[in-house]
Amino acid sequence: MIVDLIRHGEPLGGRRYRGQIDDPLSDKGWQQMWSAVAAQQPWQLIVTSTLSRCRDFAWAFGERQGLKVFEEARFQEIGFGDWEGKTAAEVCAEDPERLNKFFTDPVACKPDSAETLIDFSTRVIAAWDDVLRDHEGKHVLIVTHAGVIRVLTAHVLGMPIEHMFRLQVGNAAINRIQIDAGRPPVLVTHNARL
Repeated sequence: MIVDLIRHGEPLGGRRYRGQIDDPLSDKGWQQMWSAVAAQQPWQLIVTSTLSRCRDFAWAFGERQGLKVFEEARFQEIGFGDWEGKTAAEVCAEDPERLNKFFTDPVACKPDSAETLIDFSTRVIAAWDDVLRDHEGKHVLIVTHAGVIRVLTAHVLGMPIEHMFRLQVGNAAINRIQIDAGRPPVLVTHNARL
């Protein structure tokens, strides 16, 4: 089984802590997504986050390729609480050390009202386990968010969840995970174009 995880392209409003705000893709974001999958047609089905920056592309691509699309709410981005909609500069303007504290210890220093890393990881891994069970042996494309990709990459590699923000995930970047019977999953590519 092969699972490709693709992060959505740039959303309207540019770079910010978007979390579960449902901003659609910008024109540039659409171009990034089409470019990332342009010469690729290996997938047998698509699973997508229900947020429009993922969902809209997944349905458009699925229609173009004649693939079934399954929506999965548990693949939504982490809820950033009070940071949702803010840029890094806006967060730092309120507290210059806040981002450093968060990236150093995201478990203990989460934004106010944010989803905990443990809760986020638990829901994402549960959805992952369901995909592996329900689509065993298939080549699956999951259209999702940077946080989800970080959790799943950390899970596959056995990394502590508090280190997940050490993984950079670009817009429209693809991570490929290969699952072979009798051995742990393997990260084949990270932050790549296939």
